[in-house]
Amino acid sequence: MPLARSLSMTSLNGLPHWEDEDLPVEDLLLFEISWEVTNKVGGIYTVIQTKAKTTADEWGENYFLIGPYFEQNVKTQVEFCEPPNPAVKKAMDTMKSQGCQAFFGRWLIEGSPYVLLFDIGSAAWNLDKWKGEFWEVSNIGIPFHDREANDAVIFGSLTAWFLKELSCQFDDKPSIIAHFHEWQAGVGLILSRSQKLPVATIFTTHATLLGRYLCAASIDFYNNLDQFDIDKEAGERQIYHRYCMERASVHCAHVFTTVSQITATEAEHMLKKSPDVVTPNGLNIKKFSAMHEFQNLHSMYKARIQEFIRGHFYGHLDFNLDKTLFFFIAGRYEFSNKGADMFLEALSRLNFLLRVHKTDVTVIVFFIMPAKTNNFNVETLKGQAVRKQLWDTAQSVKEKFGRKLYNALLKGEIPDLNKILDRDDITIMKRAIFSTQRHSLPPVTTHNMIDDSNDPILNTIRRIGLFNNRTDRVKVILHPEFLSSTSPLLPLDYEEFVRGCHLGVFPSYYEPWGYTPAECTVMGIPSVTTNLSGFGCFMQEHVADPAAYGIYIVDRRFRSPDESCNQLTQFLYGFCQQNRRQRIIQRNRTERLSDLLDWRYLGRYYMHARHLALSRTFPDKFEMEPSAPPKTEGFRFPRPSSVPPSPSASQHSSPHHSEAEDEDEDERYDEDEEAERDRQNIKSPFTLGALPQGKKKQHGEYRN
Repeated sequence: MPLARSLSMTSLNGLPHWEDEDLPVEDLLLFEISWEVTNKVGGIYTVIQTKAKTTADEWGENYFLIGPYFEQNVKTQVEFCEPPNPAVKKAMDTMKSQGCQAFFGRWLIEGSPYVLLFDIGSAAWNLDKWKGEFWEVSNIGIPFHDREANDAVIFGSLTAWFLKELSCQFDDKPSIIAHFHEWQAGVGLILSRSQKLPVATIFTTHATLLGRYLCAASIDFYNNLDQFDIDKEAGERQIYHRYCMERASVHCAHVFTTVSQITATEAEHMLKKSPDVVTPNGLNIKKFSAMHEFQNLHSMYKARIQEFIRGHFYGHLDFNLDKTLFFFIAGRYEFSNKGADMFLEALSRLNFLLRVHKTDVTVIVFFIMPAKTNNFNVETLKGQAVRKQLWDTAQSVKEKFGRKLYNALLKGEIPDLNKILDRDDITIMKRAIFSTQRHSLPPVTTHNMIDDSNDPILNTIRRIGLFNNRTDRVKVILHPEFLSSTSPLLPLDYEEFVRGCHLGVFPSYYEPWGYTPAECTVMGIPSVTTNLSGFGCFMQEHVADPAAYGIYIVDRRFRSPDESCNQLTQFLYGFCQQNRRQRIIQRNRTERLSDLLDWRYLGRYYMHARHLALSRTFPDKFEMEPSAPPKTEGFRFPRPSSVPPSPSASQHSSPHHSEAEDEDEDERYDEDEEAERDRQNIKSPFTLGALPQGKKKQHGEYRN
């Protein structure tokens, strides 16, 4: 047997290398296959899109993405070109000659990776034949009425066909790594393994099918993981065939990965296999050259949100906008899974606490969750029109006042302020004031909801009585549409809106990763998450005192719902007690955590999965080095030295209730010192030494 090549995390020209050169590194190709390549459906699109640059930097021209062709997506996202790799071109030409339509180009995102897109519709005439072939290799039958599963069979069959045509050109040399995301791409993996193609395969589940369905049904999921009759539950929900496709993909793959430790636990019970590697999701982090630029952006976009509030609450603007905090929750409209039910209950309790303690802080909460609507609410549009009219009136009076003042000063006179405004000016201002009177409460939703009597958020608002009354210290605004800078109501993109808010609240019950709190973190905005989200578990593992860094983690796994709701209420109330300086300090700390979420750091887990797949697929040619698994032991952000270490303070983390304590923290806080300490706690992407000859490891030894 030839000497096994020793896989290392170091790279030559962006590619893994080994010690002898029988196989040129440029012959190794990486393919990532997903239904969400150039096709935004959910969070997997964000994972692939943001990771593309890091992977393209590592693999260069040898990195390809495979997805479905949808003309409306391709028109704006893909630049067509000829495949630079002759083997890829030949495989595509062979498929085209047999009636398959395939398109090749560059995806116009950061990194500009190559994409290969299959037209599902053009190959649909093969569906019955391919379903029969899939049945023969897996005994999984696909019902004719499930279009999504049928599309997955076509897509998977085309992918396996392409990999077969491609691998035939390499004379069984280990040249291809294929990484499949989610069950929609899994058919291609199953068929590739059944045909014994020389392809190293990886399968990543971002959330188990059955887990999402069970949690949506308000079942006590995590306390009964080992109690479910999996086949029965999948059958009752009419997704048994999809579940089988997912489970078969997991067990066929050379390497199985999930995105978080909480999903790893779920997969162990739902899919009956523990993942080999946990691959956390990251983001492309863009650092500003000016250290505090993100603080300036917060002030700028907060002012834009305040303008919207002035219009929305016209006639009821009896609170101080400078002492008003903006909280928000955003994501798919999954009332229980996303924790909107617990958030609303906590807001009711927070409103009670703020009123009882007679605080001058007002909290305005936005729900950015798309739902079915008719159009904008007339009252909401009217509010923005009234605000603009008042602004125009104030500007005209100001110009007239300024002109008279200017002329008087030119003459060397101090103007008589009683005469500088004439009767017409007073009349105009009185009419403007009268126009702000309203006989109804500010609306709780910005749009006309379809079937609002059955909407869970609106029904909960009715139950808890948060109707934006003058006496309420917590105001609620449901915006049932994604944000857009072209909106006539709130002309901000999502990123701009997040930067303008003070706190993101995501008390999810089912959240395999959780990009929304991660996006808050990289923008320097504190957030609330839970220990049932992948992001929350990741932060608990990596940060000694997450709350001090603006990451509040609600315990929804080991506490009752009522206890969890009380904990969330305390987090929100403690945040309301912070002064402006404390919030600025906390935002600085939050933003420093963004290095943890950078793909340049987290990409190492995907590198490890690929190397593990090569060593398992071609054990006579590749083997893992002893220290290959990425380790994070001892890698924790310390508790900031400026946070008092007393038990009472640690309950609130940042808020301190006396002026003396505030001053004490001001003296203790040294941002540069804290920032340097945090930077030293980020491990640089590691390198590994060579494996001594003759020393081999068993595959099972490398678990993350």
